[in-house]
Amino acid sequence: MLTMLATDLSGYIPVGLLVLMAIIFVVANIMMTHLLGPTRRGEIKQSTYESGMDPIGSARKRFNIRFYILAMTFLVFDVEIIFLYPWAVTFTKMTPQSPEAGLFLARISFFIGTSVIAYIYAWRKGVFRWD
Repeated sequence: MLTMLATDLSGYIPVGLLVLMAIIFVVANIMMTHLLGPTRRGEIKQSTYESGMDPIGSARKRFNIRFYILAMTFLVFDVEIIFLYPWAVTFTKMTPQSPEAGLFLARISFFIGTSVIAYIYAWRKGVFRWD
C-alpha cells in the first residue's frame, strides 16, 4: 500500500521542483535587489513614474462610459473566441446527424446569438463612434 502511494505521488515531483525553484527565484531576486540595488532617496526618486512624463492632475479623472462599454464588448468577443476553438475541435469529431451533434450545434448557436445581440446593442448605443 505504501509503495503504491509513493508511486502515485512520484508524478508530482517535477511540479514540486518547479514550485520550489520559483520560490527560490523570487526570494533571491528580492534579496539581491535590496543588497545590490541603489539606495539613494530623494524627492525625484520617490515621485510617481508615468512613462517618462510628469504626472499632471489627479488620478481620479472621469472617463466616458463608452470606453468601458467598448472594453466589455472586446471581452465578450475575446471570450467567445476562447470558447469557439475547443468547440470546433470537438464538433468535427462528432458523428454527423447524431442527436448530440444537434444539441452541440444548438448550444453554440445560442452562445453566438447572444454575442451578436451584445454587439448590436453596443453598436446602437454608439460605442464604436469616436466623435
